[in-house]
Amino acid sequence: MKRAPYVAVVGASAGTPSELALGETVGRLLAERGAVLVCGGMGGVMEAAAGGAMNAGGTTVGILPTDSRLDANPYLTIAVATGMGEARNAIVVRTADVVIAVHGEYGTLSEIALALKMGKPVVGLGTWELVREGTAIDAIVRATSAEDAVAKALGLAASLRGS
Repeated sequence: MKRAPYVAVVGASAGTPSELALGETVGRLLAERGAVLVCGGMGGVMEAAAGGAMNAGGTTVGILPTDSRLDANPYLTIAVATGMGEARNAIVVRTADVVIAVHGEYGTLSEIALALKMGKPVVGLGTWELVREGTAIDAIVRATSAEDAVAKALGLAASLRGS
């Protein structure tokens, strides 16, 4: 039995209209290609991506920072209430095979760092630049569009699974 790749989509909890549109497109494309979308389960880019995936018939999993599933955005197939606040970012990343970061704030930066620490690939769309002691670090796979990000993420997930 072939298992669907799990792709976390992370980004600002209150994104700009263009960031939300990008998140929605990423979510839709992931669902159309059979991936399970994982997110933080709240608003902003998380909600936009989950909405795009659900509207395309996909499966969505939200890992909530709160202790109530009632706080979840309306586009989740499964909502996991952790009561862990921002610490839930580690669970979001651990659940996924690969992470797509859509722009983002400090919470997104923490998810990028956790993913890289865990050895999970990160695909970035207009997201953070990483620099250590003045030297750029090319740890994030850069994408130029939603289509490019999804293709790269699913390619990375497939290579990790050996398929």
